[in-house]
Amino acid sequence: MLNSSEVLQPPPCGASGRLLQPVWDYLLFHQLPLISSPLFPVLLAFSSYVFFSIPFAALDLLGERVPLFYRYKIQPDRRPTVGMMSRSFMTAAYNNIVFVLPTVLLTMFILPTPKLPDTAPTLYKVIIDGLAVLLLFDTQYYIWHFIHHKQPQLYWFMHATHHEYVAPFSWCTQLLSIPELMSVGLWSNQDPILLRCHPLTTWCVTVFSIWMSVEDHIGYDLPWTLNHLVPFGLLGGAPAHDMHHQRPSSNYAPFFCHWDRIFGTAFTQRKETSRTIL
Repeated sequence: MLNSSEVLQPPPCGASGRLLQPVWDYLLFHQLPLISSPLFPVLLAFSSYVFFSIPFAALDLLGERVPLFYRYKIQPDRRPTVGMMSRSFMTAAYNNIVFVLPTVLLTMFILPTPKLPDTAPTLYKVIIDGLAVLLLFDTQYYIWHFIHHKQPQLYWFMHATHHEYVAPFSWCTQLLSIPELMSVGLWSNQDPILLRCHPLTTWCVTVFSIWMSVEDHIGYDLPWTLNHLVPFGLLGGAPAHDMHHQRPSSNYAPFFCHWDRIFGTAFTQRKETSRTIL
């Protein structure tokens, strides 16, 4: 989701700088044609989406045959079919091939290809800058999401495609209309540039944010997902986003919970109630 190859040269410092420098040197000396290509962020984002979605798609197909996992299904009476999965994947693939790739190719002829820096970022910078990108995107998307749910014309033009299914599943993470994909993709590209992130930081955030997005849509409240591992209920995870698909006037933030709590749009359902109703 977060794609950019913006080039800046933060100097390495301390042990964390030395920790990442061999990784960066390997990429520069052995993978330079790949990582310097403007198409690399698109390939990284789409392949991450596919790689992360496959295990949960298999889990949905197995269903009750794996009760160890299926007991955590949030809406057990609603299981995605192969047709639903295929439609979601084909929509994502079509959007990337027909719209995203031509946009990137056009950009190649307009903007010069930036030169990658020689030095790696420190581990501290990767973490801090990555968190800043996630928080900025979370704020932007909360505002965008709230407005589109409050304005019917915008909702049907931009966002209704993503709400085709009441019970989310991994492949529908990128079930988006073209206008939504392009508008959200704009922030994904520009936020790392605005925050002056190193390319390695940007790529790490790309992969991590896509994992968070897929995890939000898996439809399972697994005890080892990030919303359980990160303390203080800072992340909404699958329970919050699943509830958003059931109750679209709630839980607008994509990752964190603070904006929904501040503006009174957070909605949770107690586990006992959920099991009884569903």
